[in-house]
Amino acid sequence: MQARQSLEIRQQQSLALTPQLQQSIRFLQLSTHDLDQEISQALMENPLLEREDDFAAEGESVPQATEVPEQDALPSLMEWPSRSPLREDDDTRLEAPQEDTLRDHLLRQLHATHAQAQERALVTLLIDDLDDNGYLSMSMEEIVDWLPPELGIEADDMLCALRLLQSFDPLGVGARTLSECLALQLRQADAPTEVLACAHQIVASHLDMLASGNTARLAASLGCGRELVQAAHALILRLEPKPARNWSSNVAEYIRPDILVRKVRGRWEALLNSAALPRLSVNRQYEAWLDQAGADQAMRQQLQQAHGLIRSLQQRGSTILRVAREIVLRQPEVFEYGMDRLRPMRLRDIAGALEMHESTISRATKRKYAQTPWGVVELNTFFDTAVGSDGDDAASARSVRGRIARMIAEEPVGSPLSDGRIAELLEAEGIRIARRTVAKYREMEGIETAQRRKARAAVTA
Repeated sequence: MQARQSLEIRQQQSLALTPQLQQSIRFLQLSTHDLDQEISQALMENPLLEREDDFAAEGESVPQATEVPEQDALPSLMEWPSRSPLREDDDTRLEAPQEDTLRDHLLRQLHATHAQAQERALVTLLIDDLDDNGYLSMSMEEIVDWLPPELGIEADDMLCALRLLQSFDPLGVGARTLSECLALQLRQADAPTEVLACAHQIVASHLDMLASGNTARLAASLGCGRELVQAAHALILRLEPKPARNWSSNVAEYIRPDILVRKVRGRWEALLNSAALPRLSVNRQYEAWLDQAGADQAMRQQLQQAHGLIRSLQQRGSTILRVAREIVLRQPEVFEYGMDRLRPMRLRDIAGALEMHESTISRATKRKYAQTPWGVVELNTFFDTAVGSDGDDAASARSVRGRIARMIAEEPVGSPLSDGRIAELLEAEGIRIARRTVAKYREMEGIETAQRRKARAAVTA
């Protein structure tokens, strides 16, 4: 039998977690204040970018560009900085900026590792998902589901990236729960072996019992002595439950609404607030010079980054506007009568209507604000669970809380409504709610019990 050889050509398509995709994800979750800082940094690093409103203030005309001979222009172009501070070949990337942030601190540690490009990109995504306390706001499964399936990113890939992030300083960063945050810190704690083992058991399964202060019951559950439990407790108290505490800014953030809700021809509509949307462009004359001069790779990369940043800004604005319009469409009574008329609405409702992932809706509404007739409201405030009845007549938890507060405000002096009586009145309105839930909502509104209200009325009578 004669051996036969064959040549087979296969075409395979694969995608990478590109810088453009990372930037789009990051921009979507930034607040307007943080986005302004990102833009300011980009304008300093990339001379091809310019902010349009810097050159055309309201009431002013745009001055005509001065004609510059090509020979005089090219030397200044060659002197432009050619390296971005986050490029892998940049030796200055480990230098701390004057105003360091947790993200800067974590990125410098990431760039000091030997992680591959994909893992580095995934860790960057996780860093961008950290909340103000240093915790992840999304699960690994949610992040994987949110990424384009063509990338082929699996849960194991994200877990590897998470383990790398959790090895960084400050200890406990990247945790998904308080238990995990404390456990990460215990791995580096200096304490006797028995104390460490006991502390690990407590943070893994007995934090609630520890918080109750019943040391004897906790010792019995763990099968060890009270002295050992007390030593483990003392060790846990030295840990930091909020790893990003020292990195949080104490400066109040000025809120500029991303969305303006206006009534146009009898209908409520959502509009983008142009004052909160940075207007950037690429300097056309410089871009033309680059084409004529045959610019080097570094300059062309800056040009590509400039166009990519503008596209990311446009995509961010488009996504936020689509989500806001769907919210306004589903909650017209809120803008007409107030937040007490809020109807039950979930992230999945908007995600299904817009054919987006729930995590995209979450990013597009977190720290994004709308100017409404009733003030500036964060977009994620419009999401609330249903209480009582089902279907179209269901009320939101927020509206029920408001109804309870109004009922108590209108109750007869000296004859306050008990939680049970409020539950009965609500049921008569078609809202089925338990007495203990009434008590919970009353406490959330900062309202005293019926007995205390009655006693207070008797004193002031």
